[in-house]
Amino acid sequence: MSSVRRPAWGSIIPALTLLAGTLFAAGASTSRGTDLREDGRTRITELIGAEQRRTRQARTDYRRLRHEVDALSRLAGRDDARVEDARARADRLAARSGFAPLTGPGVRVTLDDAPHTGDYPRGAGPDDLVVHESDVQGVVNALWAGGALGMQIMDQRVISTSAVRCVGNTLILQGVVYSPPFRITAVGDPARLRAALDASPEVKIYKRYVREYGLGYAVRTARHAALPAYTGNVTMRHATVPSDPGRN
Repeated sequence: MSSVRRPAWGSIIPALTLLAGTLFAAGASTSRGTDLREDGRTRITELIGAEQRRTRQARTDYRRLRHEVDALSRLAGRDDARVEDARARADRLAARSGFAPLTGPGVRVTLDDAPHTGDYPRGAGPDDLVVHESDVQGVVNALWAGGALGMQIMDQRVISTSAVRCVGNTLILQGVVYSPPFRITAVGDPARLRAALDASPEVKIYKRYVREYGLGYAVRTARHAALPAYTGNVTMRHATVPSDPGRN
């Protein structure tokens, strides 16, 4: 996956830091006398695989610790009416913000690279034959504009701070690497979601490459889409102290 043909996303996810560390590790191996040209690719692949396993374990640990923190918070605030009120409001917003499962009708969009054996137009380059991160972004933005209530990329729920980045012809989402085809599922009014996809300038550009170069594009209505809750970490950047009516 590349971002030469269409604009790249502006946000960068922490997984790029892992990739940078992988490249430095491979460089260090070369400085000790290892021939990077011979086994560098294998070594990088192994290191990326190891980082993926670490990421999956970290996500498991995070979910366990988050469950423990939530349980302790409920015990600590069960006699405080303000805490209970704040928790009730948070629970009502959880589904829309991505922190609770969501089910309902919607659409599933699939994007795929062009087949390896195809009758390509003269002058077609590698960047014309793969899905770009900007293509995924265009679909995601169109679905949000079409009134999507929630969204999932591959097997992960996405929230407002989620970002997808490309490395080669793969996607990295929240520390997990995915190969094409890339599937995006949105819950919402299927008619509105389809209309938003048809009206999107970015999706129109992608569909032109579908016709000319054989990229994959499919939209299917889902009568009952089930989105999982977001399970990643959330970094707080800003906070405000609520006013206390009882304080002078």
